[in-house]
Parts: sequence; C-alpha cells; structure tokens
Amino acid sequence: MDFKKIYQSEEYDFLRTDEHLGDRIILLGLGGSHAYGTANENSDIDFRGVTLQMPSDLIGLTHFEQFEDRKTDTVIYGFNKIIKLLLECNPNTIEILGLDEDQYLVKTELGQEMIDNSHLFLSKRAIKSFGGYADGQLRRLQNAIARDSLPQSEKEQHILKSVMRSLDDFNRRYAEDVKNGIRLYIDDSDNPELDTEIFVDADYRHFPLRDYTDMWGNMRAVVKEYDKIGKRNKKKDDNHLNKHAMHLIRLFMMAIDILEKGEIRTHRVNDLALLKSIRNGDYMKPDSTFTPEFYEIVTDYERKLDEAIERTTLPDNPDMDKVGKFVEKINRYTVMQG
Repeated sequence: MDFKKIYQSEEYDFLRTDEHLGDRIILLGLGGSHAYGTANENSDIDFRGVTLQMPSDLIGLTHFEQFEDRKTDTVIYGFNKIIKLLLECNPNTIEILGLDEDQYLVKTELGQEMIDNSHLFLSKRAIKSFGGYADGQLRRLQNAIARDSLPQSEKEQHILKSVMRSLDDFNRRYAEDVKNGIRLYIDDSDNPELDTEIFVDADYRHFPLRDYTDMWGNMRAVVKEYDKIGKRNKKKDDNHLNKHAMHLIRLFMMAIDILEKGEIRTHRVNDLALLKSIRNGDYMKPDSTFTPEFYEIVTDYERKLDEAIERTTLPDNPDMDKVGKFVEKINRYTVMQG
C-alpha cells in the first residue's frame, strides 16, 4: 500500500492547511495495525504525528494540545502534550518513536532529534503503562469469553496480581517510608458466595491525601472491572476478540523490549507469525473461547515480563533535568522561528 500517496490525497489536505499542522509537523507516521505489521485487508489506516506549538501557545493566550480527524483516524499531538505522555511511557504515543524508517511520512530534523532522544522517556513507569495495561486487558478478555470456566479462587489470584501491578508506582515511591504500608493477600472468605477473597492490611500516617485517593481509586477500578455481572458481549464478534487478544500479547512484547533492552520496537517484524496467528483465529475454539495453548502463551509472556521487571536497569523515573533542557531547546526554536 502506498501510504505516501494516500497522505498526499485530497482527503488529507487538512494536514497541509490547518495552521497548527502543515510545516509545523515534525513527525508523521503509521499507527495501529499497519505500524505493527499485523494489518489485513480490513484494517483501517491510522496516521499519528507530532507538531510544534505555535508561539502564541507557548507565550501568548492560545492553547493547543492535539488535532484529531475522526474521518481518517488521524491524531497529531502538540509537542508539549506528547512530551507529557511520553514521560509516562504511554503505549499509544511512545510507539511513534519506534517505527521503521519507511513507516514515517514526515520526519524533519527536529523529528529525528525526538527519536534520537527517545531514551530520555524510558523508565520503570513502563511497568504500569505497558505491563499493567496489558495485564488488565488480558484479565478482562478472559472474563469476557470464559467467565464461567474460571474458578473463583483463580479469579482472585488474577485480581490480586492486577491490583499489585497497578500499584507499582506507589510501591516504589513509598517503599522506604516506614510510616506507611499496605499488605494485600488472599485468605478464606466468610462470604458464602466466595471460597477465597483478597484482604488488605493498611497503616498510613501523614500520607498525601491526593496520593491516597489515587491509590484506592486504582484498586477500586480493577476490582470493579472483575466484578461486573454478565456474560460476553455478543457485539464483540470473534474477529474483534482475536484482534484484541493479538494486541494484548503485542503489548507484553513491547513492554519486555523497553524494560530489557531500552528500545522501542513498534514494527513487530520478528513476532508477526505468532501475532497474525492469534489474529487469524488459530487459538480460538468453535465455542468462541480461547484454547489452552493461548493461555500458555499468556502465562509465558507474563513470566517474561516479570523477569524483565526484575532485571531492568531503567531508572525509576525519567531524568527531568535532561528532558526539561530538551523541551526548552525545541520550544525556544519554535518561538524564534514563529
């Protein structure tokens, strides 16, 4: 498919005429399945990019964060907005820094500089953003198609693991604070509807209220998702579920690369056989549930992710001084060039 020809078509004229885009775009590339290499004949075309703020956005009264064209599924992030997302290792945005050369439609010198400095944004925050998201989504996928086949005690184990991963940031931030502590564990339940249940022992003193509410909000969201009543949503057909499962495994793969190698590999060229096999339905049974082999793959990647978390040499958080200097350099250029 000739993406550059598509990019030049009349349908995408907004990329050249909108005042926040045009020559201000420093990166524009493929997104979604075409970026990962897993596209089929039914895949939509997604473009993702980065554009410089206008001087008035930085030192005046105007404000710009991102441009979105839903008709073409194109999203262009303002430079300052994407920096904030990159600092959190946001999966939907950090992948733009890991495309193959021929997957970029626009790449200016400043765009290349962003790619060259991609290491600035890689930290253990990827555990929550990539690993946590993939883990939670996989659990929800299991609930969607095989709720009745999961023993309640096993479900509690899944919930506990998801909660612990969602709390990774808090665990690291307060690990050395003896005044504050939380212990989550599974024990026999007094609830007649449950065999086992997750319990919590917590002791907090002089703990920031905002952090406290965020922490409990994260745990509540995980438990609430698991406790949703109802069977599989029939509107989610088999093709959708297969695609969903494929992308979740891909998230594990990308998280492992980031944590182990410190690199962003968006185009999964060495993993396409497995990913496409999942998408094509090779691991789905006639009753629209996944085979034991699929769950073995899930377990294997969970193990690999846990090992990557243990071995990673990435810092807990990005070096904000270095990131700040990089952002200031780009924004100074933006203001001076007009």
